[in-house]
Amino acid sequence: MDDNLPIIYLSGLLILLAGLAVFVIRQIIKTRSLESTFAKLQRKLSNEKGSSQEYYELGSIYLDKKLYIQSVGLFQKALKVDDGIEPENKALIYNALGFAYFAQEQYDLAIRNYKEATKLYPEYVTALNNLGNVYEKKQMIAKSVETYEQALKVDPKNNIAKRRSESLRKRLIESN
Repeated sequence: MDDNLPIIYLSGLLILLAGLAVFVIRQIIKTRSLESTFAKLQRKLSNEKGSSQEYYELGSIYLDKKLYIQSVGLFQKALKVDDGIEPENKALIYNALGFAYFAQEQYDLAIRNYKEATKLYPEYVTALNNLGNVYEKKQMIAKSVETYEQALKVDPKNNIAKRRSESLRKRLIESN
């Protein structure tokens, strides 16, 4: 048994290193793909007018890179392009725009965009959660609870809305 112990430790270490190598390789491939898309979209949109989907895609990449000001400009361009975009897809753009403003702590602009997203697509749970979150940041607790409740009507299994509304209701009860 004592003779096998080094082999067991070495096998465990090799398995751990192989798993780590697979993880690193997957991250490299994912990053290269994202950077390739980023470069392609930047080249295209700097030379010619793009579709709302292309502006949205590039804006989303900027969001991932935490370049919020640049993403705002791209999302606004995506909304200006009139290429027959469906209301659900327009709601995605407004939600992303709201998120970019939220990240910059421009809460009133975030609220305006989240509301526009929910007006276009009332069942958009992510936008409702985001709207509830920004109300919470602005200390508008009653409005936040109301928004989370609205999200729960659309999706009763929404864990975020359930957890946040319960927590906020407790705060409302304690403050009364």
